[in-house]
Amino acid sequence: MIVTTTPSIEGRKITRYCGVVAGEAILGANLFKDLFAGIRDLVGGRSATYERELQRAREMALAEMQEKAAALGANAVVGVDLDYEVLGQGNGMLMVSASGTAVVAE
Repeated sequence: MIVTTTPSIEGRKITRYCGVVAGEAILGANLFKDLFAGIRDLVGGRSATYERELQRAREMALAEMQEKAAALGANAVVGVDLDYEVLGQGNGMLMVSASGTAVVAE
């Protein structure tokens, strides 16, 4: 399935719009991950643990969005937008949402 942030697909013609689709992933932060990320923040550098979790959440949200598009008969999703939020008490959860327009492109 083609997934793009652009409103069209170069070299293809959109022949049918199937509707807006979205996927979400909400991941809780683990106490030990938080502890090690906090230590990393104190000494400087990037937090590989959080980067991996962010990547995992993004992949989950995109996969869910693509599944919903396929269920509508689409073979592509255009105009994809990714949003990131922290939720919960003490901002202990990460939410990634992906949305776009499911289309048939030939």
